[in-house]
This record gives sequence, C-alpha cells and structure tokens, in this order.
Amino acid sequence: QLLESGGGLVQAGGSLRLSCAASGRTFNTYSMGWFRQAPGKEREFVAGITRRGGGTSYAESVKGRFTISRDNAKNTMFLQMNSLTREDTAVYYCAAAGSAIVFLPTSPHECDHWGQGTQVTVSS
Repeated sequence: QLLESGGGLVQAGGSLRLSCAASGRTFNTYSMGWFRQAPGKEREFVAGITRRGGGTSYAESVKGRFTISRDNAKNTMFLQMNSLTREDTAVYYCAAAGSAIVFLPTSPHECDHWGQGTQVTVSS
C-alpha cells in the first residue's frame, strides 16, 4: 500500500515536498516513480528512482526544479518540488514497479501499485 502526503495550495515560485509512505517489508525491491494527472489530460511521468536510489530520471518539464529521493530504511519516497508554476497543478501519484526488468518506471504501464494521489495546486 502506498500513501502520498504533502500536497496543497502554493503560490507560483513556491515549493512543496511530497512524501510516499509504503507498507510492507519489500519496499527496496521496487523501483519507484512519481506521476501526475491534470484535468482532461493523461497521467504523465514526473520522476523515477531505482531500487537503491542510485539512479534517477526526470521529465524535461521538471528537470532542475524537482528532486526525487527515497529512504529505504523508512519505506518512504519523496519529491521535492521547487519553483512551482501553474503548469505543475495536478494530482500527483506515487507508484511502484516490481518487475526486475524495469530499471525505474517512466510509464504508468510499468507500475504495479499506486497511491490514491495528492492534489497540488499552484496559484499565480
């Protein structure tokens, strides 16, 4: 089970830190990712991280502004979001990919487990 937290309303240029808490003892066997979905749009990749946290990947739209990280000892993943813009407004989902052939998930189809989502709203 995945549970996101940390969303909310923030002004443009501000920051938020999302957390994703995972239950169970196998967190470090999953590569993880953050995805987002804005109204009327498809769910899109935001950032991904490998099982041990040594590798990361970002969508071009967030590169240099967002940072993904994980703490396997605490079964938690994070997304630090800086310099937020209105285009970042969406529901943000954390996801886990259990397949050994997925280095880190960059597509929703690669993910086996999803959180319920947390709303991020950026006002101008």
